[in-house]
Amino acid sequence: MKLAILGSGFISRFYADALIGQRRKDEITTVYSRTLSNASKFADDYKVPHYTVNLKECVSRADVDAVVIGLSNDMHLDAVLACAEAGKHVLCTKPLGRNAKEAFEMLQAVEKAGVTGGYLEDLVYSPKSLKAVATIKNGAVGEVIWARSRETHPGPHSEWFWDKEKSGGGAIIDLGCHCVELCRNYIGKNIRPVEVMCWADTRFHPIDAEDNAVGLVRYENGAVGQFEVSWSFRGGMDLRDEVMGTEGTIWINNFLRTGFEMFTSGKGGDYIAEKAESNTGWLFPVGDEVNELGYNHMFTDMFDSIEANTQPKENFYDGYIVNAILDAAFVSAKSKKWEPVEIKDWRGITESKKEKQLTCYDDDYYLIKEEILPGGEKKYIVKNKKTGSIERR
Repeated sequence: MKLAILGSGFISRFYADALIGQRRKDEITTVYSRTLSNASKFADDYKVPHYTVNLKECVSRADVDAVVIGLSNDMHLDAVLACAEAGKHVLCTKPLGRNAKEAFEMLQAVEKAGVTGGYLEDLVYSPKSLKAVATIKNGAVGEVIWARSRETHPGPHSEWFWDKEKSGGGAIIDLGCHCVELCRNYIGKNIRPVEVMCWADTRFHPIDAEDNAVGLVRYENGAVGQFEVSWSFRGGMDLRDEVMGTEGTIWINNFLRTGFEMFTSGKGGDYIAEKAESNTGWLFPVGDEVNELGYNHMFTDMFDSIEANTQPKENFYDGYIVNAILDAAFVSAKSKKWEPVEIKDWRGITESKKEKQLTCYDDDYYLIKEEILPGGEKKYIVKNKKTGSIERR
């Protein structure tokens, strides 16, 4: 695959590292940046033969099969429309839009042009997340009732994140997009999100956007997805997921506590991990950051899907649904009420909340719980089917 990269900053460098990390046959042929010196440096660092400050020239080149967008949120719409006009497959970083309106316009553009729109939601592709989703699909945890995803760190790298107009919001749009899509994968992306309750506040930074938030997303089948995000968490980047089902539980720690710990006086001063706040004392490096955060697996899926003319696991429709959920979160944060998720084009299933499947103890009683006591005897808590009384056996 011959690729153009739009953007020369932090995320574009992560992408460039990953693009040759697994398939090892893809080539970056051109890079765009708004600043010529940044474009030139990126080209030198990654041995890219061409660089430019003209976006349309970049995506229209004959030696470009697909375009990877690593630009600020306010530039996504124009960049995607340029790619669609040029007939190029386009892979866009998260969030797809600053809001659902922008995301839906991008979705329509790529579908009208007949090109692939890949949504670069890397954390869905982390090895642990992929394993968790496969485990859930195999029925190991039963029906998922509740999923929780947390991403917190001391705040983003670039200045535009902190500008509400350019980014579309604060920690909710930056980090909540990850958490919402992870929960969708655990609960089932074909299950419709119905409504959102969200608390958000600016607790620490002198900005207009929120730097902390907690939200609940209720799904049509009764499941709940919970997101927790912060730009004021100290100590690095904390990425954790939990999934609770009727038959089991999954707990995932993707960052901060990875099983790799070291102590150093600081001699050498090497890079430790994304959002690490120190390079001295006890530290928590990540063995292969690009791989652990899902970038390699993400691009493999994207390019394999383009070659097979199929949709990638994460596509522009997913990006649109995430934006629709986050729109409801922003409304709820102001109203302090549950707010509906407005979706123009729902493509999943529509179902009512499932009737509870009650376990019988015998013909007269339902079983609530059974356990073994310290003395070795079994205890049963049961409910009388006729009277409703709770009893012990």
